[in-house]
Amino acid sequence: MEKPVLDIRNLAIRYAGASRDSVRGVSFTLGRERLGIVGESGSGKSTVGRAILKLLPTAQITADRMQFEDIDLLKTSEREMLKIRGRRMSMILQDPKYSLNPIQRVGRQVAETYMRHFPATKAEAKAKTLAMLEAVKIRDPERVHDLYPHEISGGMGQRIMIAMMLLAEPELVIADEPTSALDVTVRLQVLEILNGLVRDRGIGLIMISHDLNLVRNFCDRVLIMFDGQVVETLRASELDNAQHPYTRGLLAAQPRIGDRRKMLSVLDRRPEWSQEVTA
Repeated sequence: MEKPVLDIRNLAIRYAGASRDSVRGVSFTLGRERLGIVGESGSGKSTVGRAILKLLPTAQITADRMQFEDIDLLKTSEREMLKIRGRRMSMILQDPKYSLNPIQRVGRQVAETYMRHFPATKAEAKAKTLAMLEAVKIRDPERVHDLYPHEISGGMGQRIMIAMMLLAEPELVIADEPTSALDVTVRLQVLEILNGLVRDRGIGLIMISHDLNLVRNFCDRVLIMFDGQVVETLRASELDNAQHPYTRGLLAAQPRIGDRRKMLSVLDRRPEWSQEVTA
């Protein structure tokens, strides 16, 4: 069996001052594939992603194992993580207006990723930046390169964030709702870029999303999270055959064009769901 890109065993996360773990008992492996993590807001999806990159400085993170290729993340210092983040693993965040520096031109921010991890001149970094901006379907990248974040649309900002996170060619990409601000055409183009990285370069991709149709059609496997735990794991192509009542409730809540139906019943979130894991 091929060695996984990421191996997580019994991950638990507790924020400072909290009386209980926000995430507990999460275990999964990631190969050179597209893994979807879905669940309602507050289920712990993004928290898991940030914990992998050790971006939760005030939280207590424990696990039996957190292995990223040859790196034991449980033993890795913050100084070492600064060399790993952006270069070997990166996270595409959901909302660019909270992630882009408002007083720096966007091109400079993208180029900084490359210069931080590679010996390169400003001219070389700019050339790489322009090529990546073009790759994420930004028209007139020379003009956009010199704009400030307030001068661009939300969709363009999202594509710039994607370009920034892919520029250094990481081996693991965690994408947190990466296409939420994009129109349908650009969304498909960006997904093809991510798919190409998995197919051609063999990276591991984690797609965090609320969109069941997206993960069904794009991902290889899906983890369903409820109340900080993984309650079901299955192949994306078999999502409609899910057995857990929480997953069935999520599927039933999807809107369908031309479908006339009665008002949805409120999902009965049972306490025992937090103790169940269905693989």
